[in-house]
Amino acid sequence: MESLENRKKDHIELAFKSRTSVPEMDPRFHYEPMLQGHPEGGLKPFTFLGREHRVPIWVSSMTGGTKLAGSINRNLAMACREFGMGMGLGSCRIIMKDDTYFEDFNMRDVIGETLPLWANLGIAQVEELVGNRQVPQATELVKRLRADGLIVHVNPMQEWFQPEGDILKAPPVDTIRRLLDHFPFPVIVKEVGQGMGPGSLKVLLQMPLQAIEFAAFGGTNFAKVELLRDENGNRDLYEPLSMIGEDVFSMLDYVTEIVSGEKPLCKELIISGGVTNFLDGYYLVKKSPLPAVYGMASTFLKYAREDYDTLRDYVESQVRGLEMAYAYLSIRK
Repeated sequence: MESLENRKKDHIELAFKSRTSVPEMDPRFHYEPMLQGHPEGGLKPFTFLGREHRVPIWVSSMTGGTKLAGSINRNLAMACREFGMGMGLGSCRIIMKDDTYFEDFNMRDVIGETLPLWANLGIAQVEELVGNRQVPQATELVKRLRADGLIVHVNPMQEWFQPEGDILKAPPVDTIRRLLDHFPFPVIVKEVGQGMGPGSLKVLLQMPLQAIEFAAFGGTNFAKVELLRDENGNRDLYEPLSMIGEDVFSMLDYVTEIVSGEKPLCKELIISGGVTNFLDGYYLVKKSPLPAVYGMASTFLKYAREDYDTLRDYVESQVRGLEMAYAYLSIRK
């Protein structure tokens, strides 16, 4: 009885501090409290990228090549295994010809045999491999990592800003077509922070890719990262270009319009770029016209740099939030 009395007292004292106004309400959802009990037993498993997932969260590609990155990747892979998520590795260029940092990327035993684990190379490296008829090197990379396939990150803006950046000789879509002709594993194509417009998405959706990852404007902007690294005083001159891009909502609208008029060969999406929490992710996945999960990078990176328990607590809070969202929320049209 005392506990109940204390709780009621708390309610009275906190009621005045808890008033909200209509403008604070999240306008994206209908709240339906009458149709389900509290969620039990987790979310319903589903197939994505040919593997079973337990939650619609994707650990988007991050960095590799230092002791810190190795620790981060292991924490992330452990979280994927515990909660049933997929993972994209950071750029694997550093281990193509040198095994010094191989263990920073060697996460199959950590994540387990049943969940998605994808290798990653930049479009400039893929262009070089294709041009030199060295695609088997990418094949061998995927085999050594026991990965499911290869993510190709497309980053012409970043490369152009980067003092040591690579110059692309061909349109990325041509390079990806040539890769697909000789590569035996599935391929995902992603941008790295600017997103992609309707012309790029239309072409990619008509290619036999496993998925497209948005990496839309609104998350980590690697063109801006390179500007911040610039020591030659070009930052103010070129910064307007770093603010060019496509946000995740526009990209979803483009995809919806494209697939309404023609059947795509690429049938899955990883929606990323400015996704900050489970409600953002739930909303975007529900709006997607194609099977989708949502990806996060910088938010995971923040927690993965700490000990595993810190990361685990964060992921668990996101999963529990998703369970409540699936039970009680529908999106407004």
